[in-house]
Amino acid sequence: MNSDDLECFARVANCGSISRAALELGSDQSTVSRQMLRLEATTCSRLFHRSGRGVILTDAGRLLLEHARRVTESVEEARRAIHAYSDQGPAELVVGAQPTIARTVFGPIGSALREQFPRTRLRFAEGLNANILSWLSTGTVDVAVIYVPLQASGLKIDILLQEHLRLIVPASQADVDSEFPVRRLGDVPLILPSAPHGLRHLAESLASRSGISLHVAMECDASVSVTKRLVQNGCGYTLLPMAAVAEEVAQGTLKAARLVGADVSRDVALATAKNRPGGSALWNVMQTVRQEVRHIVRSGAWPDAELRDT
Repeated sequence: MNSDDLECFARVANCGSISRAALELGSDQSTVSRQMLRLEATTCSRLFHRSGRGVILTDAGRLLLEHARRVTESVEEARRAIHAYSDQGPAELVVGAQPTIARTVFGPIGSALREQFPRTRLRFAEGLNANILSWLSTGTVDVAVIYVPLQASGLKIDILLQEHLRLIVPASQADVDSEFPVRRLGDVPLILPSAPHGLRHLAESLASRSGISLHVAMECDASVSVTKRLVQNGCGYTLLPMAAVAEEVAQGTLKAARLVGADVSRDVALATAKNRPGGSALWNVMQTVRQEVRHIVRSGAWPDAELRDT
């Protein structure tokens, strides 16, 4: 005996007809008949008097109906409670992102989550990929928007978009136009993070595929802001997404050249830890984040980004 059979039994009793109960349940008559026969076999009792006009409860059926109604009411109350909890969202939520992503998404995501889940206490955390992966694993961060790491075995990954990179140079660099061939990257001094940073791995893989050797003039494992300042001061060029330098390009302190001749891009994903429980409340949060990221890209607020449907 289970709650589904009891709910079906109560519906048949109320309708006085197996066919009408099947119609209301969105099922077929043979399925409902089998459920009632199974219930009678389980209780070892005849529950209905059957006739051409429908069904009428036996004494045993009327007794079972009292219990069935209490069970269905309890199940419905539990459903309403779960739905209410899911709609309210979790009591606390921590969202993480890498700096170049955080500056683009934290504002819009914060507004969307606050509107959707006003009772949830929100906190945002910014850090490098290694930090965020650790925070996800320990539960310090519940969900993160990150560049897909080289090793993602402990994560649940939902790829949201593909972001293209550009060559970033000082605005005064006259020999770099709006486009720059990938095959010439070996001819310019680059400022890149050290290995095993994802951006460094991408640059090295690109060089290998293109048959060139990179000239890494300087390594910078500090923030993106520091890297941009080094470029502004003429220490070299770098590779960054347009979203990370949009303000500086608009102000005329940096210039961004589109790379041509090869695909230079990174996947951005919504990530949670496999070893941390999720639940419907977190699932609803992820839907809100996913929808807001799509809105950001479609509105043009995330330049050089292309949505990925998975």
